[in-house]
Amino acid sequence: MVTDPISDFLTRVRNAQMAGHKIVEIPASKIKKEITRILFEQGYILNYKFEDREIQGAIKIALKYDKKTGKPAIKSIQRASRPGLRQYRGSDSLPRVLNGLGISIISTSKGVMTDKLARQEKVGGEVICYVY
Repeated sequence: MVTDPISDFLTRVRNAQMAGHKIVEIPASKIKKEITRILFEQGYILNYKFEDREIQGAIKIALKYDKKTGKPAIKSIQRASRPGLRQYRGSDSLPRVLNGLGISIISTSKGVMTDKLARQEKVGGEVICYVY
C-alpha cells in the first residue's frame, strides 16, 4: 500500500526519465489524471493515455526529451505538500518557480490548476508540486 500516491506518481516519472525510458505506466486516480493533463498542456510530456481496467485504471505517459542533447524536458519535479506537512497558500502568496519559468501545481476548490491560472482566478489551495 502506498501512503502518498502523488509522491509515487512524481517519483515514477522522475526515475523513468533518469533511466531514459520513453513510456512510464502509473496506477490512475482522478488527481493523477489532472496532474498529467497539466503536464501535457504545459509541454513537459509528449502525450498520455488513460486506460480503464476493472479494478484500477492506468496512465501511460510518453516522456519528452531534447532531440539534440537527449536530456529530459522535466529538469526537476518535486513534491511540495505531503501527508505529514500540508502546504496551503492563499492566492496572493502562491509560489513562483524560477521567477515564472517553471510551474507549481495547485489543488483548489475550482479544480487542479497551475499557479498562474490560480492567480488569475484569485483562488488559493494546496500546493501539490513544483515542475521546471
